Amino acid sequence: FTGTPLLKKDKKISIEVFGTYIHAYKYNEGVADGVVLDLRYEYRDVPQDLSSQDRVDQWFDIKTRGLSSRAKAKLKEKWGTMQKVYSSRSRLEKVAWDIIQDFNMKPRLMDGNGNAILVADGIPTACKYYEIFQQMGFKKCAIISSYTPNKGELRTDTVSDEDDTETFLKYETYLKMLGLDPSDLPNAGSVQAKVEEFEKEAKRKFVEEPANMKLLIVVDKLLTGFDAPPCTYLYIDKKMQDHGLFQAICRVNRLDDDSKDFGYIVDYKQLFGQLQTAMKDYTSGAFEGYAPEDVKGLVKDRHDATVSYFEEVYDAVEELCEGVEEPRGEIQYIHYFCGVSGQSEESDEIYVRLRDKLYRLISSLVRAFAEAKPYLVDDISSGKLNEYEKKVTFYIELKKTIGTASGDFLDLKAYEPDMRKMIDNYITAADAEKIGDFDDLTLLDFVIKQGETLTGEGDTGHKEGAAETIENNIRKKVIEKVTVNPRYYAKMSEILDKLIEERKQGVLDYAEMLEKYIKLAKDVDCPEDNDKYPESIRKSKALMAIYDNIGEDEKLAIRIHKAVKKQALSGFRDNQVVVRRIKKALFEILGDDSEVERIYKIIEKQEEY
Repeated sequence: FTGTPLLKKDKKISIEVFGTYIHAYKYNEGVADGVVLDLRYEYRDVPQDLSSQDRVDQWFDIKTRGLSSRAKAKLKEKWGTMQKVYSSRSRLEKVAWDIIQDFNMKPRLMDGNGNAILVADGIPTACKYYEIFQQMGFKKCAIISSYTPNKGELRTDTVSDEDDTETFLKYETYLKMLGLDPSDLPNAGSVQAKVEEFEKEAKRKFVEEPANMKLLIVVDKLLTGFDAPPCTYLYIDKKMQDHGLFQAICRVNRLDDDSKDFGYIVDYKQLFGQLQTAMKDYTSGAFEGYAPEDVKGLVKDRHDATVSYFEEVYDAVEELCEGVEEPRGEIQYIHYFCGVSGQSEESDEIYVRLRDKLYRLISSLVRAFAEAKPYLVDDISSGKLNEYEKKVTFYIELKKTIGTASGDFLDLKAYEPDMRKMIDNYITAADAEKIGDFDDLTLLDFVIKQGETLTGEGDTGHKEGAAETIENNIRKKVIEKVTVNPRYYAKMSEILDKLIEERKQGVLDYAEMLEKYIKLAKDVDCPEDNDKYPESIRKSKALMAIYDNIGEDEKLAIRIHKAVKKQALSGFRDNQVVVRRIKKALFEILGDDSEVERIYKIIEKQEEY
C-alpha cells in the first residue's frame, strides 16, 4: 500500500513493486472532501549582484597561484555553480530576514498558532541559516537533518589554523545547537543518542507547542510522513521536483483549527513549473496509459537490459586498458594514462582525453554493477561474480591512482575557505521581493478539478512547462465559458494567444510571465474586475455579457438588461409564453429578428436571469 506512487521514469518500477491500483484517492478529491487543505503559492526573488568583477578575478588569481590551468578549471567548475551563488551569506541573510518578517506580520505565525519549515539545499546551508537566525535573535528554531557530528571527520579536513571548511561549520553549529562542549565531547554513540533525543524533542515542540518551536530547518528529513497540523508555511530554498516536491508541500496541508484555511508555499527557487507538474500528477492518475500489454514481461525486460548494460560497460573499460604493457603494474598504468616526463604539450592533450574517458567509464561501471548484481547472483556462478567484484574494485582504485598521479584529483579542499570568502564578500543580495500577485488563486485553481488531466506534456519541469500548463487550464476555462459571453471570451483567447506567442519568442521572463497569466486567469473567472467596463456595467455579469456583444454601447446594454429583467420569470427558459414576451421586448429595442435571436442565446446562458 503506497500513499504516493513513484512517477516519471519510475512508473514501471512502481508497477513491479506495487502492482496496479487497488484504489486511487486523488489530492483534489481530498481537498473537496475537506480532509486536507488547498495550497497557496508565492514566489519571492532575492536579487543578487556581483559587486566587483575585477576584484573577484584578482582574488582568484592570487589565491590559486601555483595551480595548473587544469586544476584552476576544476576549481572554477566546482565553485562556479548556481548553487554556490545562491549560498552566498548575503542572500541567506535576506531570506532569513524575509522569513522573520513573516513571523512578525502573518496570521498564525504572528500569534503562535502556526509555524513553518524551511527546506535548505544542503546541510552546510542549513547550518548557515541556523547561525544567521540565532544572530538575528530568532532563537526558537532547529535543524533536522541526517548529519551527526563526528570528531574523526575533522582530522582529514584541516586546512589551516585560521580557516575552517564546511565540515568544521557543520560540526561546530551542531555542537552549539545540541549544547555540547567540543573539549568534552562524548563518544560517537553518545553523540548519536544526543542528536536523536534533540530531534525528538524539537519535533514534539513543533507539533504540540508551535509557539516554542517556530521553525524547523530541514534538508532531507521530515519532508515525508511527518504530520504537524500547526505547520502553515513551507519555505523552499532547494531545487525539487515530482514525488519529493509533492510530499514536501503536503507538510502544510494538514487540518488544524479554524484559523488555518490554507497551507502556504513560499518559493525562492522558481519552482512554479515543478509545482504545477506535481499537482497535476496527483490530481490525475500516476499510471494512466499503462495497458496490461505495456507491463507484460516487465521484470524480465529490466533484468535483461540491466545485465546487458553492465556487460557492455565492463567490456568498454577492459578494451580501453588493453594497451597497458605487461606486467600491468601501477607504473605501467600511469605511463599509459599519464605519459612520462618530457612529453610534448600536444601529447598531454591526448592523455587528458584518455583519462577523462577512463574516469567516465569507471563511474558508469560502478553504477551498472550495483544495479546488475542482484540479477547476476542468480545468473552466474559465485566464482564469476567474485571475479567481477574484484575487477570493479580494481578499477575503482585505478581511477584514484591515475587521478592522483596526473594531478586531476588535486585536493581542492585547501581552497574552500578562500572561495567561500570570495562568494560571501563579492556577491551581494537585496531584500526579497514578492513576484506574482496570486491573491485568492490556489494551486488547485491551476489544475483542472475532478482529476482530469491537462493536455500537452512538454518540458513541464521548467518555465516552458509552467507556462504551457497554465495556458491549457486557462484555455479550457475560456472554452467552457465562451457561450456565456462569446465576445468577451473570444477576446480572452486572443490575449492568451498573443501571450503564448510572446513567451515562445522569449519575450517574457519568469516574473512577468507569472504576473500576466495570473491577471488573465482572474479576468476569466471574474470579468467584473476588468477595468475596461464602465461603472454602470460592472455591477452585473449578465449586463457585461450584453455590453460586450452589442458593440460596447452602454445605454443600449442597460435598456436590454432592464427589458429582460422586467419580463424574465423563474424558469422562463422552459416557458415559451415568457420566451416570446422577452423576444418581443428585444425586437422593440433592436428592430431585427436575427439580432434578437443572437442576443437571446446569450441572455438564456446568464445565471442572473
